[in-house]
Amino acid sequence: MFKHILIPTDGSKLSEAALRAGMQLAREQGSAVTVLYVIPDYAAMIYGAEVLTAYNASELDKSAQEEADKVLQIAVDIAKTEGVVCKTERVMNISINQAVIKQAKDSGCDLIVMASHGRKGIAGILLGSETQRVLVNSSIPVLVHRPTVKG
Repeated sequence: MFKHILIPTDGSKLSEAALRAGMQLAREQGSAVTVLYVIPDYAAMIYGAEVLTAYNASELDKSAQEEADKVLQIAVDIAKTEGVVCKTERVMNISINQAVIKQAKDSGCDLIVMASHGRKGIAGILLGSETQRVLVNSSIPVLVHRPTVKG
């Protein structure tokens, strides 16, 4: 049914669980996978503030790229274990949800699999949710992986 699945990941445990579930679905469907890591655009976030010197910007970028390498390698390892064809992408963007939707379109994906952090009530309203924003704005179907409740 699905030919190409986009799985955004941020390296969190919840995101890794969604990554594993998405890879299993891809194996069962015979789908290809693109795993996306969005690097926050720190310079855009604090543009105009003189806090970010060239040295700090360079160090932030280096650290972000190292984190992306680590997270995307986990995805590659999971894909290999599952026998799934997987490519990785990294983009820098101030808006995670816009980056996810753009990558899904650019890659020709027909499904997005994302984690839900499960925030409810006032925390969910105040903190917002990138997954919620993707759900509202994407024309591509989104499968939301919810954390398993223990107890």
